[in-house]
Amino acid sequence: MRITRRLEFDAGHRIPHHNSQCKNLHGHRYTLEVTLLGETITKSGASDEGMVLDFSDVKAITKREIVDVWDHAFLVHADDTEVRAFLESIPGHKTVVLPLIPTAENLARIAFDTLAGRFAETYGSRLTLERVRLYETPNCWADAEAI
Repeated sequence: MRITRRLEFDAGHRIPHHNSQCKNLHGHRYTLEVTLLGETITKSGASDEGMVLDFSDVKAITKREIVDVWDHAFLVHADDTEVRAFLESIPGHKTVVLPLIPTAENLARIAFDTLAGRFAETYGSRLTLERVRLYETPNCWADAEAI
């Protein structure tokens, strides 16, 4: 059985070497979908009987690990020294420095890798993170899955 939980957040970024407008500072209303694979719980009388996992638990982990960290932040590549210097000059600015250029594809991969570890730590082999889908716009998204 597969379940999916959707969360949204706002963040800014830029793609430093892009040949179009994405090289400029800008932001998006991102949508993140987290899909888990597992068996439904059959323990009679359990509060999550009939569920793979309570959606609120999916939300809590995803919110803590990704959404709360990235929401209303500027996501910047570690090597984007000009923008990093600018952001560091703003007192108290919420900046997240990433090891990869913050494309939709790379953000989906970072989110997947982060969440896969957290779900595995919490639920062991009972659940598998199958996919993270990150919408950069309503019409454009990237999917990250286990490699």
